[in-house]
Amino acid sequence: MSFHFNSPRRAVAIWASVAAVLGIAILQPSAYGLEFPATTSLTLPIPGVVEDQVGGAYLSTKPDQAVEPIEAALFTEMASEITVSASSMALVSSASANVELARTADGAKEVAKALMEDKYGWGEKQYTCLENLWTKESHWNYRAHNSRSGAHGIAQALPATKMEVISTDWRTNPVTQINWGLRYIDMRYDTPCRAYIKFQRSRYY
Repeated sequence: MSFHFNSPRRAVAIWASVAAVLGIAILQPSAYGLEFPATTSLTLPIPGVVEDQVGGAYLSTKPDQAVEPIEAALFTEMASEITVSASSMALVSSASANVELARTADGAKEVAKALMEDKYGWGEKQYTCLENLWTKESHWNYRAHNSRSGAHGIAQALPATKMEVISTDWRTNPVTQINWGLRYIDMRYDTPCRAYIKFQRSRYY
């Protein structure tokens, strides 16, 4: 197929049209490319991050090493919870053992001595006064009950319901009774020896 140009002007017009069509064809991909930022999110390279280029867009993936600190933190947290649970169980077990120990007079004395030293810093002299005081009051029997006054327990609390400031199990728990008695002495007399002096003078404290 051949073209015959009848005039120079007509030839120029035809070639101008061809050039325009070729120009549109060449510039069209670039025009489409200008739309990419509005529709595609590009991820900049980050140290320690692996990047794979797929279809002209970056897809970021973390290496396995990045997961290790998270796993370590979770393991540490779980280990801490296990330790706390074990410690709590040990405390409960110890408290239960003290209750059983204090059901006897000698055991109650042992528990009271440990508690007074730990909570109030009272030494051997104060323990001697406490031993004498509560021997006079109840013989260290947690079931001791004064039918006339209503005083109850090792420390002979009057009324007995005062011990609920420590716990409601005061009827059956000798450690509750001991804790209340030590607290009462500390608040009212400061030391067991002063409480015992009051008892010797008035037959009560």
